[in-house]
Amino acid sequence: MPSEIKLVQLQAEIAQCQICSEFLPLGAKPIVQLGAGAKILIAGQAPGQKTHHKGRPFDDASGERLRAWLGVSREQFYDPELFAILPMGFCYPGSYSASDKQSGDKPPRPECAKQWRKQVLKQLPNVELTLLVGKYAIEWHLKQKISVTDSVANWQAMWPQTLVMPHPSPRNNIWLKRNPEFEQKIIPQLQQRITKLTQG
Repeated sequence: MPSEIKLVQLQAEIAQCQICSEFLPLGAKPIVQLGAGAKILIAGQAPGQKTHHKGRPFDDASGERLRAWLGVSREQFYDPELFAILPMGFCYPGSYSASDKQSGDKPPRPECAKQWRKQVLKQLPNVELTLLVGKYAIEWHLKQKISVTDSVANWQAMWPQTLVMPHPSPRNNIWLKRNPEFEQKIIPQLQQRITKLTQG
């Protein structure tokens, strides 16, 4: 079966997924962007609350920074035949409460990757660059626990097929200040690669 047909079927099944809805504070609302022709895969964490309500991935301040890093327009970014956006969890997992020892959003639900990830990746045969955003995507795709900092420091080992990136959230401003080489040295290389893939 051609990837286009199988992918359409998978997206229809994903849209109806309720596998972990009982654990989701706002219910199930899977948010992905998939196209069989996509050359770039963005493997992120899980939709945030704003994304849940808007229904479009990275349609926030994090997305603006990510698009700036990539050097692409909104039109290019939201073209599924250019960019596939496949988070580790397709639905908003909820946020930690004031009584929790952590802050921010909770981790992606593990059921999602087990149910869907390998199936979807098989139907994305044209991906030439995978961007791993955050530790859950790193651990799943690289099959090892390694920090974003260490991965970025050794970015050339996986380049040009894979690049580990910090999450573009404003919460990572301190990390970016401590690791200026990411924006100074790596981003220009990334933008050249993105331009080649999106215009080639």
